Parts: sequence; C-alpha cells; structure tokens
Amino acid sequence: MNKIDPEWNNFHKINEDDSGFPADLKYNIRIYKKNELIFRQGDLCDALNILMSGSVKTEMITENGNLMGIEIIKAPRPLAPAFLFSNNNRFPVDVTTLEDAEVLIIPKAEVIRLMSIQPDFMQQFLTHNANRTQFLTNRLQLLSIKTLKGKIAHFLLEQAAEHGNTFTINRNQTELADFFGVARPSLARSLSEMIQEGVIIINKKEYIVLNNKSLRDLLV
Repeated sequence: MNKIDPEWNNFHKINEDDSGFPADLKYNIRIYKKNELIFRQGDLCDALNILMSGSVKTEMITENGNLMGIEIIKAPRPLAPAFLFSNNNRFPVDVTTLEDAEVLIIPKAEVIRLMSIQPDFMQQFLTHNANRTQFLTNRLQLLSIKTLKGKIAHFLLEQAAEHGNTFTINRNQTELADFFGVARPSLARSLSEMIQEGVIIINKKEYIVLNNKSLRDLLV
C-alpha cells in the first residue's frame, strides 16, 4: 500500500534552476544511517520533513506497551506532514531508517511562504494529507477487527483490491507481525492455516488470493 507520491520528486531539483522553488528557500538536509532513529513518538514536529532517499518504518507504542508497526515509507515522501499544523504538533510514531536515508527539512515558516507563492505546492500538500487520512481510516478499521485471521484477511483484501489477486508484500514475517501487533509465531500459524484451508498461496513475498469470499467471512 506504499504508493510513492510523484509530486515530491521536484524536491530533488531544489538546487537547480528549473526546480520552480524560490532561490532563497531555507532548508537543511540530514543524512541517516541504516537502523537509525530519526524521530521518536512525541518529538516536536516544527518543520516539513521529506524523505528524499531510502526508506523508513513507522511504529507506535500502544497503551499496553506493545510496539505496533504502522507502515513502511519509501522515498520520496513527507513524514507526518499533517502534524506540522496541528495544535498538538508531536510525532505520533517512531520513525526508523531501514537503509541509509536522506531527509530534507523545511522550517514551518518557509512551508507557509511556499504555499502563498506556489498554489500547486499547497494543493499537493493538502491532497497528500487527505490521502493519508484515508490510510489512517483503513488502519483503524483493521485494528477494530477482533481476530488475527480477520486482520490478515482485511489486509490481503486491500492488497487484492489495489493490485489484483496476485501481489507482492515487501515485508518479511517479522515485519508483518509488527504491523499486526502480534508475535511472529502467531502470525505464521494463522497464515499456515489459511494456506491449508485453500484461501491463499504464499511463495516467499508473493501472495495469491484463491478465495475472496473466505477472506470476507473472516472480517469479524
């Protein structure tokens, strides 16, 4: 489900004459190594942070102290941009690199200036945040499902709706277990049962949905 937003590609041209950005734009660039923590849940979000290269994972500490994986983000993508203008402008998740990464940092005042002189940038910013709202709505639906098999079914049906009944999931079982907030053996057992029941086929990271109705029946 990690769509790359093409509108953020222009930031790669930020030092070029054809970038479309003002020459006096204030920004910083930070380089992070693999497995480095970029932001901790609760850190202040006072700038627009755009992942320019690499990939990161976002995780949230739940009320019972468990670490729940939220998503994997690949460049180019902003990191929690909606929270920049929130009254409680704190990062809702931990953000950790999965590989070496580069982050472009634009102060809030500069973001407001960009919006005032570049309507296209403002529209892209608003559209991205609206799309993220849809993602979070789907995530809440997933969390509301009581059984692990139901959560897996919801996730697989989402993938099938977007990519067809054969698709690739770029997460290993440990990462998937974090995404569902369960132990890896529990996830492996549920997937194995679904394979034995003839609902899905798994070949490494390739998944094939054989019975959509059976998946929908699990959404309880």
